[in-house]
Amino acid sequence: MKARLLIIDDEAMVRDSMEAYLEDSGYSVVAVDSGQAGLDILETNDIDLVLCDLRMPVLDGLQVLQKVKQRSVNIPVIVVSGAGVMDDVVQALRLGASDYLVKPILDMVMLEHSVQRNLALVTLEKQNQQYRDHLESVNRELRNGLDELRSDQQAGRQVQMKMLPEFVEQQGLSFKHIIKPSLMLSGDFLDYFPLDDEHFGFYIADVSGHGASSAFVTVLLKNLTYRLKRNLKRGSSDDLYHPVKVLQRINEELLDTECGKHLTIVYGVLNTQTLKFNYSIGAHFPMPILYSEGKAQYLEGRGMPVGLFRDAEYQDYAMQMPEQFTLSMFSDGVLELLKLPSLARKEEYLLNLIEKEAGNHESIVSALAIESDTDVPDDVALMTLVRI
Repeated sequence: MKARLLIIDDEAMVRDSMEAYLEDSGYSVVAVDSGQAGLDILETNDIDLVLCDLRMPVLDGLQVLQKVKQRSVNIPVIVVSGAGVMDDVVQALRLGASDYLVKPILDMVMLEHSVQRNLALVTLEKQNQQYRDHLESVNRELRNGLDELRSDQQAGRQVQMKMLPEFVEQQGLSFKHIIKPSLMLSGDFLDYFPLDDEHFGFYIADVSGHGASSAFVTVLLKNLTYRLKRNLKRGSSDDLYHPVKVLQRINEELLDTECGKHLTIVYGVLNTQTLKFNYSIGAHFPMPILYSEGKAQYLEGRGMPVGLFRDAEYQDYAMQMPEQFTLSMFSDGVLELLKLPSLARKEEYLLNLIEKEAGNHESIVSALAIESDTDVPDDVALMTLVRI
């Protein structure tokens, strides 16, 4: 489509020569002999560029320029002036003129070049505006999407926190816990529950990754625990008494979901009468820390991750717990909180911390600043079991 040009000049020879040349150059041209006639054309026609003489009777070029810019700031106006009116040219440029040419125009190529350049600038400005409008639209959609995602995550966080057990004092045991996610949702999870009047089951798990996808796996864990407790109540399965079987069930279900997630876990069963403790390890680290009689030590054990290998095998560990003890279980996010140069130093620090604080849950949380407002690089979980 041809660009439409408007020439406003009261000198017929100048007007006609510009009109003829620009039409030969492929433009659609309208030429008038007064400022008011030019404004009338602008009212009823789509004009892409205006060439306007400065010195005209009744309505001069500066007045025309002002009115054009009031109607559409985007229409480029090239002013045409004699050599003796440079003050008017400066004033025109201040009012928004895009370029100026000096009469008489001896080289029409300069005229065409000015027209081409200013039309190209207009086209570029329109493209930039379209791009800015598109970016603003995308940003609005992104902000709306983020707001919706944030709302969903907050709802998910509330649901996830509701899945956690309440602090328990039962069968001579006291359970406390804290989870601090690195994002809105956590991939760390824990639970503890009575199996009967003499046994308590409990676990701490750390799902690979962070955020919503890892949090979904914690829902699977909670659901599996619920189903196993229901089966135990019905008498159809006693898997919850056997840590190895629990890890095998979780391993199978994670692989069957094909969610691409795996986890580390410690699951244990404590006989509250005999204090016999059976547990199994699914590659969890750091190991639980047992505190008794002023000494702290890591439990023994190792095992494969859960949810990675169909043929994974897990081992049952058994030990006799002392009459009075505290068992502290962490997710590996706690190691990220410790600004120490090596893993061995971090493990040593945790042992010393447990001994110093005598396994006290609140003191450990405070010493590690888990409840501070500082963001953490990884989800952090702590569960404390005390024989009271």
